[in-house]
Amino acid sequence: MSTIEVNKITPVSGGTAITLGDSGDTFTAPTGVGLTITDELKTNKISPASGTAFTLGDSGDTFTVPSGATITNSGTATGFGGGKILQVLGQKATTEVQNNTTTYADTGVTIDITPSATSSKIAVFCTINGIRKTYENTANGLILQLLRDSTSLVGGLYSGYDGVAVTRYMSSISVSYLDSPSSTSALTYKMQFKNNTNNNGVIVQSDDVAHSSIVVMEVGA
Repeated sequence: MSTIEVNKITPVSGGTAITLGDSGDTFTAPTGVGLTITDELKTNKISPASGTAFTLGDSGDTFTVPSGATITNSGTATGFGGGKILQVLGQKATTEVQNNTTTYADTGVTIDITPSATSSKIAVFCTINGIRKTYENTANGLILQLLRDSTSLVGGLYSGYDGVAVTRYMSSISVSYLDSPSSTSALTYKMQFKNNTNNNGVIVQSDDVAHSSIVVMEVGA
């Protein structure tokens, strides 16, 4: 094997490009040899020289993705890029509603969100405040369900009352759920409620004093 020692390689005839080797050739930098490029490096693929992993940079280094550039992951992003909160939306209900039937009705606690990717998860947090039963019946109780559009995600959330025939108040009921809608279409999350009997009313008193609320967060995969 011959050795070429040179301090600089320059294109001939005043050109601006050099071709190293031919198709199928391999250029090997031995262990301990470093390659320093101070300007732009263009390549279609970077692969490990041996094994199945390679390291980009050293501790403290920063890699910058310019505005308008996109990183596409077609595999599994282990320890990279996942779990990011992509958007947070919140809404409160300020209208008192009542339901004295065993059929679910809207509480007014509702919000729309459009996920940015089908791989995203939606974390939903609801708080229903100002709940009371009317005094005429001792058996009144509240049953809640959380829906995505028309799909019930959590149902049969029951909160009973004591057997006293007087008006009773509760402070709040909270519901949380992590949804995987696999969609980039607009989604509606809402709470519904019903009475466990057909006697008089269970009231969700959503107003400026005891308002109910819902918060949704899109979590990137």
